[in-house]
Amino acid sequence: MRVEYGWLGLVCGIILFVGILSYYDRYRLKQTVRKAWGKIPPGSRRFDKEESLKTALEQQNQATTCFVDDYTWSDLEMMAVFEQLNATFSSIGSEALYRKLRHFEHKDDNMQEIEKVIRFYEAYPEKREKIQQLFASLGKKDFNLLHLYLNNPKKQRIKNSEWFALLGLLPILGLISLFFSPSTGLALLIFSFIFNSIIYYLKKSYAERELTCMNYFIRTVMIGQRLSKIDHPYQKKLKEEMKTLKRINWVSNFSKVKTGSETEVITEMVNMIFMLPFWVYVLTMRSLVTYQKEAQQLIHDLGDLEVAAAILNYRTCLPYSCQPVFQPEFEITAQELYHPLLKQAVPNKVQWQANTLVTGSNASGKSTYVKSVAIAAILAQTIDTVPAKSFTMQRGHILTSMGIQDDIFAGESYFVAELNSLQRILQLARTGEPVYAFVDEILKGTNTIERISASASFIKWADAYPILCFVATHDIELPDILIHYCENIHFQEYVDDSGEIQFDYLLQEGKATSRNALKLLKAMDYPNELVQIAEAEADFFEKNRTWKVFTK
Repeated sequence: MRVEYGWLGLVCGIILFVGILSYYDRYRLKQTVRKAWGKIPPGSRRFDKEESLKTALEQQNQATTCFVDDYTWSDLEMMAVFEQLNATFSSIGSEALYRKLRHFEHKDDNMQEIEKVIRFYEAYPEKREKIQQLFASLGKKDFNLLHLYLNNPKKQRIKNSEWFALLGLLPILGLISLFFSPSTGLALLIFSFIFNSIIYYLKKSYAERELTCMNYFIRTVMIGQRLSKIDHPYQKKLKEEMKTLKRINWVSNFSKVKTGSETEVITEMVNMIFMLPFWVYVLTMRSLVTYQKEAQQLIHDLGDLEVAAAILNYRTCLPYSCQPVFQPEFEITAQELYHPLLKQAVPNKVQWQANTLVTGSNASGKSTYVKSVAIAAILAQTIDTVPAKSFTMQRGHILTSMGIQDDIFAGESYFVAELNSLQRILQLARTGEPVYAFVDEILKGTNTIERISASASFIKWADAYPILCFVATHDIELPDILIHYCENIHFQEYVDDSGEIQFDYLLQEGKATSRNALKLLKAMDYPNELVQIAEAEADFFEKNRTWKVFTK
């Protein structure tokens, strides 16, 4: 009897120890969630690498009206915007947020549902915090391949997984045998511990991807079950989905994703001895094949719940923001719009109703202004949030051609890369759908004459299609050539008392009339004679529209 009581005491001690550690984990998660609220998330985190997020996006095979392509995403530094927004605690939330920023519809009914959740979170912050804590307990896992399984569960299988699962019965038989024949039971336990440990580590490495994916999915279902018991706008939908997924929820009691907690060592030992991951895998796969659509909808709805919290946190952190107004007129107007990535951004108005040229000196704010309008147009159509006092637009595609780079490996010059980038805009314009095009230094990869003629022709051609072009340029000839086709706005500089060039970054009407490149030569102590020659040559061109030939 002493042997039996000894084993019983050991088991009770382990259960008590695990219980204490679990309580500490829950307390730590609660504090983490509470401290993170109302703050911009830190960048360069361990999880949510863009390669993982893009993989999840591609696995979903989602067909939508509009897509923010890689050119535009890179030009606007949208990954940095995503990181500002990404106050999520699970990969379900971060992958849903990434998808939302890159895919959107001309009529987004889903955002209306998310707005209901946002209003609920505002009214009941304690429930919002409780929901976030549940997502935090799920944790994050890059490259979890969850959507790959959900799209085609029959194709993802581990060979002989049923046989591996049966090995988990050996230690159970050993425990039962202890009460009838202690020596036999102890021998069976020792044998099963050693044998299962070897098989577990050999086969686990072979099937790591599938086991990890299934583990994360099962834990997600468990979170769905807990969330279905909390009052919120998606509660009814989650209850319906959990009715069909209740078998997977039961299995979730034997599954745990890695979160870095102190209980993981004990959990891994239990998994190893009883081959639990293989049991969980077999049972879950059978349910997933049967209830594939319900599982996909559950993941979507859980993503919405966490995206809503991230959007609300973002609105809380911004200096100010507004919800956009969508209208039938093809234009964008805004008051006090600013760039969300700049700490001391200067707000400006937007009155974009026709193709527009943005001119101005170097470093005066042209590119930043153009990018701020493009980012706002994306955020308006994806998360219903704009860094401005007011914002109105017609829904449409957003395309940019800014950060062009040549590709020596593909044998592609800078100018060819520019042409390929602009071609995207032309092709989409021909479809007849509304397009907002943002171009910085159009066709700067070629000589002056061909650059100006081609640039002017591009904008004139666009006038016949439902496309609005916002073009930042240094070419002072373009405003004159396109006087009947473009509006003109500009940024300018001024020279302070010390002779330094300063910028106010405030938008001005009309075309730019000042230049600062020659002033910079003087400010950087270039020879006075060189500066005077340059100024005289520029003045001659301004008066005669031709260059003066230097003579010896």
